[in-house]
Amino acid sequence: MDLRQLPALNALRAFEAAARHESFSRAADELFVTHGAVSHQIRALEAELGVSLFARDGKRVRLTDRGRQYAAEVRAALVALAESTRRIRSGDRDRRLIVSMLSSFSARWLTTRVGRFIEKHPEIDLELLSTNALTDFNRDDVDVAIRFGFGKYAGLHSEELLDEVFFPACAPNFRGGELPRTPRDLANLPLLRSEDERWRPWFDAAGLNDIEEPRRGVLYEDSSNLLQAAIDGQGIALVRRSLSMQEIGAGRLVRLFNIDGPSPWKYYFVCPAALLQTKRVQAFREWVFEEAEQFRLLYERTPAVCDAPAGKIKALP
Repeated sequence: MDLRQLPALNALRAFEAAARHESFSRAADELFVTHGAVSHQIRALEAELGVSLFARDGKRVRLTDRGRQYAAEVRAALVALAESTRRIRSGDRDRRLIVSMLSSFSARWLTTRVGRFIEKHPEIDLELLSTNALTDFNRDDVDVAIRFGFGKYAGLHSEELLDEVFFPACAPNFRGGELPRTPRDLANLPLLRSEDERWRPWFDAAGLNDIEEPRRGVLYEDSSNLLQAAIDGQGIALVRRSLSMQEIGAGRLVRLFNIDGPSPWKYYFVCPAALLQTKRVQAFREWVFEEAEQFRLLYERTPAVCDAPAGKIKALP
């Protein structure tokens, strides 16, 4: 058989849809094209075949006998082609693991660790989606999401991965290294602000009930930008533990006091229950929970610098 003699695939798709609906307009809606495009494709197909596939009666169309026979055969061929395509994609899809998470968490926490997962599971093709949009598992091609919230996600498997706390941090050379020695010293220093990292809960945890929430200065909507402002010496930031420990470990930031502010949100491992038992999701789940535990231990071993003499910082271990 000379496959070069086959009609164009778009024409066959247009014909199959129009035959199924016996309507050019409905076929156009299904294929997201215009009525005119469907009509043109079918007329071109009829001219190529040398037969009439539809009988026209004003705006109405109906299949001819030869058109009905051809429609059944074309539909069977397209279904077989679609099924073969699905099997091929499914085989590749089993190796792909698509994980969605907040951009800040991806950049500041997961990306620095993910090399260990890739090294441990070279058979899995990992794709990281960094987005602040909430994943819709019914619509989006995503296996797992790491969500920052309250953990109540109807119809989904949800496990607490990592709790969160806030604490003040700044550049080690802020004010020439003369860092605040007590929490109350913060009242007279520039405090960086953000939408998510509010100072009030930390003030309460530190017993500073009389200090008000900062209302002046730049308001940062992005947590990564807030961290960068602190690294650049613009002031003292109230930072998330999950996002700041990399910078503290590298010496670009220092934690000021051993006082944690509470967070109403935590990080959750979320996925459809049907995907939980797949090998790729199980491999990622085991790895990411191990990383979360190692992260907690790292935090416990990293001291604040509030006990430094005269406010001078000490080198971190």
